[in-house]
Amino acid sequence: MPSRALVFALLLVPTFAHAASLDRLRVERTDAPLYVDVARPRFAWVIHADKNGTAQLGYRIQVSRAGKRVWDSGEVRSAQSFDIAYGGPALAPGERYDWHVDVRTGEGTAAGGSSFGTALDEAGWAGARWIGKADATSLPAPLLRRTFRVDGDVARATLYVAAGGYAAMQWDGKPVSDAVLSPGFTNYAKRMEVTATDIALTPGEHTLGAELGRGFYGMTNPNVWHWERAPWHGQPRLRAVLVIRYADGRIERIPTDTRWQLADGPTRLDDLYGGEDYDARLAMPGAWTPATELPAPSGRLVAQIEQPIRVSQVLDATEVTEPKPGTFVFAFPRVIAGWADFDVQGPAGTVLTARYGEKLLPDGTVDARDEHHYFKHGFQTDHLTLGEGRTQWHARFSYKGFRYVQVERWPGRPSLVAVKASVVHTDVAVTGRFDSSNDLLNWMHRAAADTMLNNLYGIPTDTPMYEKNGWTGDGMLGVDMFLRNFDAGALFTKWERDIADTRGTDGAPLVTAPNAGWALDVHAPTWHSAYVLVPWALYMATGDRAPIDEHLAGMARYVAMEHARSPGGIANTELGDWVSPETDPSGENAPEDKRVAATAYLYHMERVVADMQRLTGHADEAARFDRMADDVRAAFNTRFLDRASATYRGEGDQGYRQAHNLLALGFGLVPDDLRQRVADGVANDAKARGDHLDTGALATKLILPVLTATGHADEAWAIATQVTFPSWGFWRANGATSLWEHWKLASRSRGHYFLGTVDDWLFEDVAGLRPLEAGWRRFAVQPALTGSLEHAAASVMTPYGEVSVAWRKGPHGIEADIEVPVGTEAIVGLPGHAPTRLDSGRHHLVLP
Repeated sequence: MPSRALVFALLLVPTFAHAASLDRLRVERTDAPLYVDVARPRFAWVIHADKNGTAQLGYRIQVSRAGKRVWDSGEVRSAQSFDIAYGGPALAPGERYDWHVDVRTGEGTAAGGSSFGTALDEAGWAGARWIGKADATSLPAPLLRRTFRVDGDVARATLYVAAGGYAAMQWDGKPVSDAVLSPGFTNYAKRMEVTATDIALTPGEHTLGAELGRGFYGMTNPNVWHWERAPWHGQPRLRAVLVIRYADGRIERIPTDTRWQLADGPTRLDDLYGGEDYDARLAMPGAWTPATELPAPSGRLVAQIEQPIRVSQVLDATEVTEPKPGTFVFAFPRVIAGWADFDVQGPAGTVLTARYGEKLLPDGTVDARDEHHYFKHGFQTDHLTLGEGRTQWHARFSYKGFRYVQVERWPGRPSLVAVKASVVHTDVAVTGRFDSSNDLLNWMHRAAADTMLNNLYGIPTDTPMYEKNGWTGDGMLGVDMFLRNFDAGALFTKWERDIADTRGTDGAPLVTAPNAGWALDVHAPTWHSAYVLVPWALYMATGDRAPIDEHLAGMARYVAMEHARSPGGIANTELGDWVSPETDPSGENAPEDKRVAATAYLYHMERVVADMQRLTGHADEAARFDRMADDVRAAFNTRFLDRASATYRGEGDQGYRQAHNLLALGFGLVPDDLRQRVADGVANDAKARGDHLDTGALATKLILPVLTATGHADEAWAIATQVTFPSWGFWRANGATSLWEHWKLASRSRGHYFLGTVDDWLFEDVAGLRPLEAGWRRFAVQPALTGSLEHAAASVMTPYGEVSVAWRKGPHGIEADIEVPVGTEAIVGLPGHAPTRLDSGRHHLVLP
């Protein structure tokens, strides 16, 4: 029952003809996907209801093909509203299906529907060959084309595309879609992603075309990660088929084969790291020759489940400077990932050089240096050769991390609008929002969101400027805030498969995924933990158990192996609490015993695997991993805990280490009788440092949540709002528009999210929203900083709909507006008041 101090005031809502309605009707967690390659697709919907307390009582799903019903679930009594698997006969490949759902609630019925397409089988790809350019040494991006005639009215035409590298598809000279850098990138020796796009064809002659980019498939720029030596390496290649279904029932296929024509295009060189060379004088190629059939990559064709990469925004320059005669620097509002759009006119044959960087050198030129010599043939540089008249161009097959673009040899002086900046990333919907009465906290959230987007390119990358790699530790640390802020579940599901693809014979993944064979020979359970913790994060944030089911056997094998190679229960790692404040800004471990972090992560993984085994009904295996964890916990405390001082210490530590104690607290390793004293020690150390953290990437994720949970919310607030080194406010005070790779001003990258996990705390402790059960079926509204702020608000899209809270200090106490989706319940616990439970609906609370 609610406490007496709790006063409910139901928000007034308008009356509609229907008490309930549906939206977000999805298949395989995607809106109307055209290429579903699972045998039993899963359906989902979100219910909106006018009346508080509305609950789903049942549903009926019907699936049809060409107007003929193929499956009827019948009336199902259930509250389940997502991940409901198709239960009919086998779906035909390469077909379009419609589905409809009737939902029964306590306040009436609601209905809705959508459609999905199934993947092609090998017969559907029949006749479609892998084609491209035979000359293995030729660098220009190949152009491909095929002219065909449409004879009759078209009911539907769908283009299916797979590529080694990127394929920019065109239809009658126009882009087939607004997707760029497509299809998605993976381990091409194991999986090749397929995209499907509907095209509105009319009777008459048409031309289907493609320009092929190298991407990570055919990279030629030697680099430290050996992408140019990948086992799949070769000239970019295309396999595609256009399936035309006429209104009269005929089906015609236009496959890639030697009837397609080939020519070298105006993109003379493209490299994801180095940039591109483009010659506008060659925009209209001369001689066309038959395309060559090339060997098929060994990877199997799979659906691209992550959203396409797209241009999301175009930014105008804020100023143009001339730090050196003839050298012009365009500045943009913030650090982004993407490319520059050029609009220039000058003598044909003039070669412009454009260099991209996130910061400026002291002389005002752009810092586009490859200080670590990662790349042999260029870095973040485009060369544009002008054609006759006006040249408008942007890169097609590379992207850069930058805020500044330096252009040399511009004809005359450029105007402010001559160069714009396109913001490019995987097109995930924004699903989380945060706001408060504190400008610094709001900046931290915006910078985190922007930086995360800058690092979404089909995988979570670790700087769009320098690396573009899927470092597992980085993604593991950031997965919670990615899933809270964006519809990134499909992308992380795909990336978990990339991680699994890297596993060696011992079962351990590598530290980057995908991976071309660059093993780095690193033993790093801290980073490898992504293999285990990403599926668990997906389950808790989205309710999707499928990644756990898919990977549990491999995860269990890896964690058991990690336990076996940890003598006496003490693990080791070559990657510890990376980039703590005192480290070199180019990146290194904190000056402390890395075994503490390694053992803490081993314990955490064992507990999570045990929970996964319980979830999937494997009680004996759950008990086995619990026993492993118990042994590691005992060893950890025997080796590292000083009970007298309630402090965790390792060999070679430089003074008190916040990270050791935070990991022990955050992962539940501390004996109950010492928990408060260990937490007090962290708070006292931070105070002694002038209210500063002393943590790297691993422990920064924990410091504010742990302090807040252990009675030190005031110290967490002091650290969060600090503006001197090291702090997020220090970055902002020094002009940051994004998150950096290091606390120091000399940070190599200014586009890195793994020190920005403060965003977790903003949602969970400042606004107060956190899931208590998988998929947010039960969630908490428990703001802990009401004494430090006037107001805060946050919302998160869940499988059930949007959860939200907006609290503020009012004349009669704390007021809160809370939205609880149908199918969920909220546990509200504001400071000083007993928790209470809220059913679905919109609620207004006042707590004196």
